[in-house]
Amino acid sequence: MQLRFLGGTGTVTGSKYLVEHEGRRLLVDCGLFQGLKQLRLRNWSSLPVPASSIDAVVLTHAHLDHSGFVPRLLELGFRGKVFATAATAQLCQLLLPDAGRLQEEEARYANRHGFSKHSPALPLYTHEHALRALERFQLRAIEEDFEPIPGFKVRFHRAGHILGAASVHLRCGERSILFSGDLGRSDDLVMMPPSPPEGADCVLIESTYGNRSHTEEDPLAKLADIVCRTASRGGVIVVPAFAVGRAQTLLHAIQRLKAVHRIPDLPVFLNSPMAADVTALFRKHANEHRLSVEECKAMCGGVTIVNSEAQSRELNQLRWPSIIVSASGMATGGRVVHHLKAHAPDPRNAIVFAGFQAAGTRGAAMVGGAREIKIHGEWIPVRAEVANLEGLSAHADRDDLLDWIGALPRAPRHVYVTHGEPEAADALRQGIQERFGWECSVPEYLEIGNL
Repeated sequence: MQLRFLGGTGTVTGSKYLVEHEGRRLLVDCGLFQGLKQLRLRNWSSLPVPASSIDAVVLTHAHLDHSGFVPRLLELGFRGKVFATAATAQLCQLLLPDAGRLQEEEARYANRHGFSKHSPALPLYTHEHALRALERFQLRAIEEDFEPIPGFKVRFHRAGHILGAASVHLRCGERSILFSGDLGRSDDLVMMPPSPPEGADCVLIESTYGNRSHTEEDPLAKLADIVCRTASRGGVIVVPAFAVGRAQTLLHAIQRLKAVHRIPDLPVFLNSPMAADVTALFRKHANEHRLSVEECKAMCGGVTIVNSEAQSRELNQLRWPSIIVSASGMATGGRVVHHLKAHAPDPRNAIVFAGFQAAGTRGAAMVGGAREIKIHGEWIPVRAEVANLEGLSAHADRDDLLDWIGALPRAPRHVYVTHGEPEAADALRQGIQERFGWECSVPEYLEIGNL
């Protein structure tokens, strides 16, 4: 059995792991590269193996850095099936067409305003490409064995993180691999914790927060302070948030703070119709999260859902205290970049991030103290207050990651630390070796391992 690292190395994006066994190929995760330009350019390149030679894809969850390359894979020649949990498939039905539509919108905007270096600017894939990709999806249940292709036995285990997120246990003959996927927190405000890991010969573990622990500061108290402070100076709070997971957590947090009068009853705008659809899925998958039926209903109570582009543009004219929650979470694209363009220059306003910001993203730049950011070819000053609520991150921190892998029923032959910035991945590698004494490494992009 052979394992190739086609992504998720040296970065928290582009997760793709190719397993080859007896002439067949299975791709675990099929994510987009995001952030730094040299990473994003990989999305346009051919894979090191023909896409037509890949027999099937198994997804750990729906976030685009794990699923967003599927439509592109079909354009490159893939003709197999894509296996996912029910919630992951339902989220992909929202995420992938939306990603294609946004890419088309951004290409049109670039061509209309002439700021792209390409003539014409083109989307990586379109809304129609994404719809065709969804026809390839096959649903499989958590904790039930299935064979995506002959000789490959797979089982999903709950990973927390977001709805439908799973770790993937793969067995080929006498060898087995466990892919952690993105692991959730043991104390997440909304999601249930990950299930204990199943034993395997080889383990791939994510390392987004491999070099640090989440702050002990109460994220709700910090959010309340920011909202009250910004409202007192007459400002607007812009919250870049992933439509899947973070948007729902933030809406829940805002409603909890309003209910106990810790923040004023400001207008809340959810400028992501997809996020509203995702919120409805929480009622369908109640066994995966901690919220009651009443809390699910209250999540969008008093929230204005912004549907049209015209309504979205109106939010850029807001001049009274309000909260705008809009995708994307790292400010790499979507409607939120227009809100940043409008509101970041005003010192009365606040920009609030809620989780990890990958290198090369506008979010990372702002959290790092950048005084200007580039949007649509123009440098925009950042005079608004910028804050990051790491306490609302959906990722396991270093302690959670070590506890999860430490719960393995037997020692693996090898551990690969993936899906992290270089410092975080190497810190987790060192932590695993020191605590458990296991053979452990951080793979390079396109590295090949024989198991």
